[in-house]
This record gives sequence, structure tokens and C-alpha cells, in this order.
Amino acid sequence: MIADDHRRALVALLGPDNVLWEDGDRVSYESGARFDRGRAALILRPRDTQTVSAAVSYCVKHDIAIVAQGGNTGVVSGSTPDDTGEQVVLSLDRLTQRFELDRENRSLRVDAGFLLSDVNGRLAKHGLQFPIDLGADPRLGGMLSTNTGGSRFLRYGDVRQNVLGITAVLADENGTVLDLMSGLRKNNTGVDWKHIFIGTVGAFGIITECELNLEPLPLQVATALLVPRDGAAVMRLLAAMERQLGSYLSAFEGMSGNAIDAALVHVPSLRNPFSNGETAPYAILAEVSRDWPIREGEQSLDLVLETVLAEIWGSDDAPLADAFVGPPQELWALRHALSEGVKASGRLVGFDLSFRRGDVIRFCDHMKETLPERYPGIRICDFGHICDGGVHFNLVLPAETTFDAAAEQALRAYVYGTAVESFGGSFSAEHGIGRKNQAFYDRYTSDHRRALADGLKQLTSPARLGTVRFGSA
Repeated sequence: MIADDHRRALVALLGPDNVLWEDGDRVSYESGARFDRGRAALILRPRDTQTVSAAVSYCVKHDIAIVAQGGNTGVVSGSTPDDTGEQVVLSLDRLTQRFELDRENRSLRVDAGFLLSDVNGRLAKHGLQFPIDLGADPRLGGMLSTNTGGSRFLRYGDVRQNVLGITAVLADENGTVLDLMSGLRKNNTGVDWKHIFIGTVGAFGIITECELNLEPLPLQVATALLVPRDGAAVMRLLAAMERQLGSYLSAFEGMSGNAIDAALVHVPSLRNPFSNGETAPYAILAEVSRDWPIREGEQSLDLVLETVLAEIWGSDDAPLADAFVGPPQELWALRHALSEGVKASGRLVGFDLSFRRGDVIRFCDHMKETLPERYPGIRICDFGHICDGGVHFNLVLPAETTFDAAAEQALRAYVYGTAVESFGGSFSAEHGIGRKNQAFYDRYTSDHRRALADGLKQLTSPARLGTVRFGSA
């Protein structure tokens, strides 16, 4: 594990309540969201940027490896320690002091340890939101380090598009604090350095503070559950809705019947949205929203949505087989229950993939034909953000299946190979690179790009930081 003198020194730097080492205290920090489990030497919980800097400086000087951890909601072993017992986990969970709202600038300067739910809970009374909608509840630092997208990417974009500035601590002997904070939305005075730290899973530095762009809370929302006629009709349906609804369209979420069934079993309180009780093979949650209260004489969004769907239904070669406008709370509850429902339904191997928009359904249809031949009894429980090309491609194996680490790696190789080589997609859409994906990063990243990453690593954080190796082996 770690020498007692190192533990005592870190306790002196951070305080006794901010360093954990007993087995029972470490366990939640060692366990990932998708069954991965490691062993940490210590858990460090600094309360501000300066104590992060002091802890990092000490660890670097004594060659102690660091894994930064936000809410630990990732699925690729990007924020959990390995099983050596030699890494310290530096958790952001106590970095929750700073929360400075600038109403005029519509921005928030905030510590990176806040949970997304806490941020939006505080902002709601001001009619504002950080507009990244997720089923999980991560911390801001983890969201920035993986460049999270979410269900309303179509309207608001991803995290990268909503970050104005950051503060990062570099893994060098000084624990250098790099101040890249800014409330500016336009600044072309040189390299925009914050983007080196967004989406790179903490390899180049630990984000401790950020300044976020905020958006008005929608004051009118309507949702519909749509059943496309077939897979080929999905993109025609999306194109028609984008054309007729414009910026009102804020979400277009695809859900396979298998994923819906898993959610309904896992959360019995959910109402089955299908009137005959038979789940459609594939359904889409569409949302439209406005940021202002309904005006006199203005058509309600429910009626707007119904009118547009009726027009699409009545078109030649209509892409819809069924549709109904339903309560937003009920439909979003179903969408947000998918991940945990699938996780609870059996032995799960999950993938976070992205494609050109038109290839999402083509890829899923191809895999539904080929995977059962290789893995009899496998259930494909896919869902995701059709509008941005993302899909959570989840595979549930029969309980009796013998499936060791080598078999899982072979399955990953087949899925990733098909996604990247046959469909030109990405094997990591919004969870970043973790230990589970290291071999595939090495396979699909050119030597030139890895050499550039090596240079950035040496420039920013040359010490042992994070779980991923962006450079050469």
C-alpha cells in the first residue's frame, strides 16, 4: 500500500478528516458504476484548489500515482484505481465552496466538486440551468474531463460548448495552479488552453474550478413518444421534425424495446406508455421547448407538436407507425431509467459509441443481425441521442454464460472494430478513455497523434496522473 510517513504527511497537509485509509471508508471510491473494482492506497479529499495543489505536489515529489475522481459515474474505469493498491484517489467530493452566479453575464463560477443536481437545484430559483441533461448525477469536474453530451445536445451542445473557463492543477513537482478562468464568450488572443483539459479524462491536469455558460430554464415543454415505421424511417423523421420545429426541438432520444422493457421491470412505478402493453421494437422520445411563458393567442406546444406530427403522418411515405403526446415527467422518467434498468437485467457489457447521424440505426441493425450468431441468447439494449450520432450500445448476456475477462475483451474488439472500421465511428462518445478502452485507443490512434499527446503530457503533467496513457506505450 503506502508508507505510514506518506500518510502522516498527507494528513498534515489536508487534515485528518480529508484522508481516508480504512477498508470500509475506501470502498465507495474504489468501486465503479459498471462493476469495476480497484484498490486505493489512500483517498484524498481536498477542500479547495490550494490543497489540491499541495497534495499533488507531495505525491509527485514522492512518485505516488494519482487518480482524480469526480462522481465516479463513468463506465470505462476512468476514475477508479487499479488493483495494485499503489495509487491514491484524489476525490473532488469536498470541492464545494465556491458558487458565484453572475446574472448579467449569465454565467457561474463554481468549484468542480458540485453535483450537477446541486448546481441546477440552486440555479432553478433564478430561472437558469447548466443545460447538460443526464440520467446519472456526476460532479462538474468529471463532466468537464469527459466532455459530457447528454440528452439535449441537439439544442445546447456538449459541455465543451458551455464552458467559459477553468482552473487546473498540473501534476508537476510544484502542483502548478493554471488559472484559465474567464467569463468571456469571445477571446481570440491565442491558444484556448482550457480545451486541452476538457474531454481528456484528467491526463493533463485536475480541473478544480470552472466558469459555466448558463441558459434560461424552459417554461414550456411538450413531449411525444414516436414509433418509427422502420429503422430506415428514423432519419427521415428527424429531418422532418428539425425542418418543421427548428430550434423548438430540444431532444430526439432513441430507445430500443429491450431497453424499455428492462426499465419497466426495474422500476415498477413507471407507466407502460404503450396502450396495448406491447413494447414497440424501437421508440423515440421527442421534446420541444420554449424559454418564455405562453403568450396570449400563442398556440400551446402540445398543439404545435400534435400539428407537426399530424403533418408528418399525412405525408407521402410517412415515417411514423404510431405517435402520442404524453406528460414530460412520465416520458423522461422512462428515458432516465433505461441505464439502471439495463444494468440490473443481467451480465452487462456496455459501449458508448458515436457515428455520423445516419449510421446509428444502420450500425445497430447490422449488429442485431450478426451478434446473435456469435453470442446466442445475447440481448441488445441500445438507446441514445440519435440527433448527435451517439448510442449507448448495451449487451446483456444470459446469466449462465461463461464469460471471463478475455471473452469480454474479444467482444469489445468485435464491437469496436465494427464501429470504427466498418462504420467510421468512435469507440468513445462521451465517457472518455479509461483502462477498459486503452487497448483500443492504442489500436485506432495514429503514431503522430500519440506523439503530440506525449508532448502535451510532458508539458503539463509529466508525473503519474490518471488511468489513461494518451502517448506511446
